[in-house]
Parts: sequence; C-alpha cells; structure tokens
Amino acid sequence: MLAGGIFVSLSACVSGAQGPVDPDAPFEPEYLGIETRLLDRDYEGDDLIAFDVKMRGARGRADVAAYADCAVAQYALIRGYGFARHLRTNIKNEAGVWQGDAIYSISAALPRGSRTIDAEVVRANCVETDIPTV
Repeated sequence: MLAGGIFVSLSACVSGAQGPVDPDAPFEPEYLGIETRLLDRDYEGDDLIAFDVKMRGARGRADVAAYADCAVAQYALIRGYGFARHLRTNIKNEAGVWQGDAIYSISAALPRGSRTIDAEVVRANCVETDIPTV
C-alpha cells in the first residue's frame, strides 16, 4: 500500500554490511541524492520507508548500503523515532553510478530482529566517517 510519496534531496549517509569494501581502493564519493517514499504506516505508528540512493565513487556495495543507513538514521531522528530495522537493499552499478533501493521500518522502540539500527549511534558514525547527513 502506498500511503504517500516524499522526495528528499539529501547528500546523506551511513554504515551498512553489504559486502566487503577494499580499504586500499581510492574513496572519493560523490553523493547524488536520496529519494524517500512512505510505503505504509501501521496502527502502532511504525513507518515502512523506501530509500533510493545514488552515488559515484563507491568502493563497493557496502559504501552504498552505508549511504542508505545514514539516510534512514537521520530520517528517523527528524521524525522523532530512535530506531530502524533494515529489511532489504538491492544494489546495482550502471556506468559508474551506484544505486541502492533499500527498505526499512522505523520505530520509537528497538524493533525485533538482527538488523536493527540505533539512529543516534549510526548518525554519529556517519559524522565521524564523513558520510554526509541531512
């Protein structure tokens, strides 16, 4: 169910676990923006959000996943939530432009599952690692 659409142009953020990053590879990222879509809102107030991220200069899938994680962390905090749960991320590279299609649920309380994100901790990591946030 599509409850609404929002486009947010962000030069945003994150840390993800989507495959290895070559630490010796040059890293000069260019963050090309994020599109967000509210997919659903449940009766308890939790939101299901899709993030489409684009960047150049990624060293691999983990850089794209990190960008999406930073975006959801800041998005959750802006909306008064403290946590997110990563549901899935599809990543592709076309002509040097890396694209990630990620879905998260955001909530006020720590969600169940092993792929949870503490928005404050992730946002701090994004600042520390120079991944831009909103």
